Amino acid sequence: MTAGPEGTAGTVEETASDPARRKEARRRRALRRLRLRFPDSLASRIALTVVLALLLTQAISALVYLTDRSEGPPIHGPNVLIQRITAIVQLVESTPPPGRERLVRAIDDPVLRVEWAPDRPPPLAPNAITSGRFEGLKRRLGEQLDTAERNILVEVQRPPHDDDRPRPPFMAGDEPRRWGPHVRLSVRLGDGSWLSFTGGDPLPGPFGVVRFILWMAAIVAVILLVSLLAARRVTAPLAGFAAAAERLSVDGQAEPLTEEGPLELRAATRAFNRMQARLARFVADRTQMLAAIGHDLRTPITRLRLRAELVDDPEMQRRMLADLDEMETMISATLAFARDDAQREPRGRFDLADLLQSLCDDRVDSGHRALYDGPAHAVAEGRPVALRRALANLMDNAIKYGGGFTVRLETGAEGSGTGAGQHRHALIHIDDDGPGIPEAEFEKVFAPFYRLERSRSRDTGGVGLGLSTARSIIRGHGGDVTLANRGEGGLRATVTLPL
Repeated sequence: MTAGPEGTAGTVEETASDPARRKEARRRRALRRLRLRFPDSLASRIALTVVLALLLTQAISALVYLTDRSEGPPIHGPNVLIQRITAIVQLVESTPPPGRERLVRAIDDPVLRVEWAPDRPPPLAPNAITSGRFEGLKRRLGEQLDTAERNILVEVQRPPHDDDRPRPPFMAGDEPRRWGPHVRLSVRLGDGSWLSFTGGDPLPGPFGVVRFILWMAAIVAVILLVSLLAARRVTAPLAGFAAAAERLSVDGQAEPLTEEGPLELRAATRAFNRMQARLARFVADRTQMLAAIGHDLRTPITRLRLRAELVDDPEMQRRMLADLDEMETMISATLAFARDDAQREPRGRFDLADLLQSLCDDRVDSGHRALYDGPAHAVAEGRPVALRRALANLMDNAIKYGGGFTVRLETGAEGSGTGAGQHRHALIHIDDDGPGIPEAEFEKVFAPFYRLERSRSRDTGGVGLGLSTARSIIRGHGGDVTLANRGEGGLRATVTLPL
């Protein structure tokens, strides 16, 4: 019962004595506090991102509205203009002359300027003309006033010819086609006084086409930027998770992942770390079991060998000893295959081209035909001792069944884009001049202890683990090995390795 408190005290004392551990403990405590304040699940964080984007959109829309509303309403259309002029004329006519001036001042606004004068008003401008373009407006206004004899005058101020400034879009030739500040409409009242109406400045609407497009583009850009930043922050740990999974397929002894990020990702990381630990224990238990079996089998094999020496029949004795030798060879090869010493070899940079050339030179020195064709140097990363063993098995296999071989090394890149988007790889072709093998046997020969019955029998030596060991090592480097019959005869073993 006292082990728990003592262990806790020891951990606290150890943490307090180590500055790095104290810093890590503070960082973890800060992360725990942040998780209590902010949404912890991936779904909650995505929802929060959407809400923030919508709030930002609403804020920008409100800014657009508050900015544009100060510019005032747009100018009246023809129908509204006629109705308003008719109502004003009728209202002013029904008002006694002494009160008309005050009434007009109350009606006047920036959109429709209204003036009352006892006499005909002076010309709008020195270059003003009486336009015939507004005859339809005058006719409709007369109909609304219920009198065809009403004197209605429309004056248009012509723009100066020496004005180099661009004309407004409603201008056509020298006269405007729309009601605006350059047009004045005067109506003669029944008592001979005049009521004049002048258009105000053409004010843009709150959402002009160009302005609307620009604002919408700005809103979309802001939302897109915020969404991308948030999504990248949320999914960044997933990239590390994928890299760790890829690393595990190459290196079974890789370090476990740090548990960080949203709740779902931390749960997946814990499951991944437990899986990695189970795989490591499984491999270790398998190796230990096979080593124990091999050790235990050596003793009865030794006893059988001693008993075989006592057999009187020489032929029977020879067969028994040959079987015992084969059993011992299979046990030794099985133990070497199970131990997989290459997994314990550290990864590093090495020259793949130099490794292939040295393997060819060793076989040439042994009296075999071995040719190398490829670049003088090709830097790769991996476990050179293990790869040397795998490539040597493939070369020795080509010598046994083909009499010799030619090695061709090619390097290239695959993937989209350039730089980080591409992955460099090496292709190693080992060609022999043997009879080849049936296509149905291409995958079977990589199974442990599998041997072909005809050309690759026990008479050639081996127990059927050479190709299995080679593929296991190469796949442990993230590559693969395949077989194919050559068109001109012989077998080709192709090794693919990431550089």
